[in-house]
Amino acid sequence: METKGVGKEDFSSIVIKVVSYVSIVCFALACVFPFVLMISSSFMNEQEIVREGYKLIPKHFSIKAYELLLHNSSTLSKAYGVTIFITVVGTVAGLLMMSMAGYVLNRKDFKYRNFFSFLIYFTTLFAGGLIPSYILMVKYLHLKDSLFAMILPGVVGAWSIFLMRNFMKSIPDSLYESATIDGAGDFRIYWQIFMPLAVPALATIGLFSALGFWNEWYNGMLYIQTPDKFPLQYVLQRMINQTNVQALINQGAVINTADLPSQSIKMATAVMATGPIILLYPFAQRYFVSGLTIGAVKG
Repeated sequence: METKGVGKEDFSSIVIKVVSYVSIVCFALACVFPFVLMISSSFMNEQEIVREGYKLIPKHFSIKAYELLLHNSSTLSKAYGVTIFITVVGTVAGLLMMSMAGYVLNRKDFKYRNFFSFLIYFTTLFAGGLIPSYILMVKYLHLKDSLFAMILPGVVGAWSIFLMRNFMKSIPDSLYESATIDGAGDFRIYWQIFMPLAVPALATIGLFSALGFWNEWYNGMLYIQTPDKFPLQYVLQRMINQTNVQALINQGAVINTADLPSQSIKMATAVMATGPIILLYPFAQRYFVSGLTIGAVKG
């Protein structure tokens, strides 16, 4: 009887594992499919897209969309440089500021931590709006046509601060007390004890921040006037605009207007915009799940 029960239990566990693995594989394929379709469609001929729609395996490969985008390679390289700069500087500055805020709000000896927590939470419910933000950036901070106009608005996020604070709640208070007894100051405790232990939360917040800065285009459209300071997303959006295509033709580009890749160029711009940032995820993957889980469980 015992052997029979064990056999039933083993069979049921195998069925559960098979169903789980099949479900995970199907879900992964569903997530990967749009990205693969985007890449293949960027190499499709324009007439084939109009006639048959997007396909995973094109009949005729064409690189006209990439030729059109790379016609002004210097513009793209400058845009990549601007986006990389604001992504690196903004992410590093954001991690420092939000980790410091989370560390301070987690300190029980900080008298006004509940008051400042409420102020930070209040910003998630109400915002000043576009006009006050524009006046602040241009009139008072004098950041018109400055790269920091694209960095400063995204440096600090209320959700990320609370995620960091909740993660630091999982760190025992005995570490702080022991360090204080040994004569360590507040910044040394923060930098040498809490920061190394908060790597999962830092990786999670850093990934979200990097994605936000990499996809930056709105603030660039509002505050940037010099074309050499335009971010990548804004430059790519301008390139797929019909007026910019006409400008390329006027500059001497040999383009057949009947064969302009108006559809495939959209996919090509998406590939060029998302390709580099995907490389960040493998480095943060090992910390990503633990960072989200710990930050979500703690209240």
